[in-house]
Amino acid sequence: MVLATHQFTLEDYLNYDDGTDTRYELVNGTLVVMPTESRLNEQIALWLLTQFLALVPLSQLGRGTEIAVSGRLITARIPDLVVLSAELAIALAGAKRSLVGFDMMPPLLVVEVVSPGKENEDRDYRYKRSEYAARGIQEYWIIDPIAAKVTLLILETGLYEEQVFQGSDRILSPLFPQLNPTATQVLSAGETQ
Repeated sequence: MVLATHQFTLEDYLNYDDGTDTRYELVNGTLVVMPTESRLNEQIALWLLTQFLALVPLSQLGRGTEIAVSGRLITARIPDLVVLSAELAIALAGAKRSLVGFDMMPPLLVVEVVSPGKENEDRDYRYKRSEYAARGIQEYWIIDPIAAKVTLLILETGLYEEQVFQGSDRILSPLFPQLNPTATQVLSAGETQ
């Protein structure tokens, strides 16, 4: 659902409070209500967080961390999971709000778990793909429980190169080669182990 009251600046978005617990993303200057996550989507993001904990400190992991990206107008995305560099984690330490602004380096990796619906597919596969590439995010994982696949996007000279993993395929991350779960393990939040 879109709230089309007026065009929001990033500052408007950061200061917006409607008195509810509703989560919003800022998309091209417009507040968009974030859909409620399914239990499976939540479990996938949490399971991946536990896997990354073996490789990076908790301070470098984020759930709910916002990222300012470029769109037609200002956009702020909230990925399901973010892996920050040590320097970016230090820059965000003590901040009132976990927002990676334009004046900061990009996260190392973002993960989106696709929710059902065409608009969610478009958002994760099309719009966020171009926004995250333009922001310089080295790896973007799209976990799609509906299509039963994991798409790993690796930034190469400004554009993402795509690899798709399904079933028993091992997901091979250039940034985190020690982390090599199968697509099935990710899609089932580790329940097949």
